[in-house]
Amino acid sequence: MSADLRHVETWLFDLDNTLYPAESGFMRQIEGRMTAYVEKVTGLAPEEAYKLQKAYLAEHGLTLIGMMKHHGVDPAEFHALFHDLSLDALAHDPELLAAIERLPGRRLIFTNADDVHAERVLERLGLGHLFDDVFHIALTDYNPKPSRRAFAAMDAAHGIDPRVTAFFEDSLRNLEPAAELGMTTVLVGPHAPAADAPFVHHKTDKLAPFLGAAQLKEAA
Repeated sequence: MSADLRHVETWLFDLDNTLYPAESGFMRQIEGRMTAYVEKVTGLAPEEAYKLQKAYLAEHGLTLIGMMKHHGVDPAEFHALFHDLSLDALAHDPELLAAIERLPGRRLIFTNADDVHAERVLERLGLGHLFDDVFHIALTDYNPKPSRRAFAAMDAAHGIDPRVTAFFEDSLRNLEPAAELGMTTVLVGPHAPAADAPFVHHKTDKLAPFLGAAQLKEAA
């Protein structure tokens, strides 16, 4: 059955592994560079650097935050690691473009990435013109999702009314605070159908057909 999203006026989307398929492998490139950087900064062997990277992700919501707190890493230097990544793994999806284009109201990106990365990816996907703004990690003062501070910063910038907001994410834990605030939550990705969490209202392995079939508010 199609999802009833007729109440939604603000459409909030995560970026990586949400607006493009996780199966693209693009995130593996990001993780590879991240591990190499952790290895370089800490002097750890690759396997140990990867474990530390994941530990920081689990503890802080973002590897970068652990690197800033424990190793004095400059976030600009960290983000620059990804600004020349090949985007060949990402492709235009005409079905997704059409599905997002039909969404009534505001469309916003809410990402733990930086602005340069977000702009590069959106341009590659051909989706940049469909969004009203990109709310990136620097605008949260480096308080990443799932931190409540990240959501508070987003609300302060855009006046989010959770009752009429839908949030699309590939990360299960990033949806929990959104649901607690009163947003409609949608888990996206190949892992979504099997997920079992009371704070997830909708699940889909493919974003485009889900949006394309959704019941939307009619134009006034």
